[in-house]
Amino acid sequence: MIEVYKHQFQDLNSLIAQIKDRNYKFIIYMDDLSFEDFEIEYKYLKAVIEGGLEKKPDNILIYATSNRRHLVREKFSDKEERIDDLHKSDTVQEKLSLVGRFGETIYFGAPSPREFQKIVLTLAERNGITMPEEKLLAEANKWELSHGGLSGRCAQQFINHLLGREE
Repeated sequence: MIEVYKHQFQDLNSLIAQIKDRNYKFIIYMDDLSFEDFEIEYKYLKAVIEGGLEKKPDNILIYATSNRRHLVREKFSDKEERIDDLHKSDTVQEKLSLVGRFGETIYFGAPSPREFQKIVLTLAERNGITMPEEKLLAEANKWELSHGGLSGRCAQQFINHLLGREE
């Protein structure tokens, strides 16, 4: 697995050239991928994912995580700027087309309160926390209200907090 950061995207073709003929399989991994409207690095990535003149090697997969469904930020004010754009849909599609090149998208929405509680109970069990269930869930609900809402990350942070108190 090779982790690549946004500022390295212009070097992706060179990286792929170095690993494409090796007798191993590689995952090129990008964590927390997103772009502001002024960042153009995503254009390098689009070309690499689908291949340019050469097809993408069979021994390479590209994985990315993101907290955004649309990787390139768009604003309502962009629509005003597109009034003068003769090919508005081309401009929009260029920004949205990156996510479509990955092929598979796994979306994790916010869990329901019941799902959040189940996550907390599972993590507590895995980490050997023996607090009574009613008290554990009451504390988890208080934690969630002041620490970012219902999410698996928040549940994990709550468990980490409890583990830190035990030491």
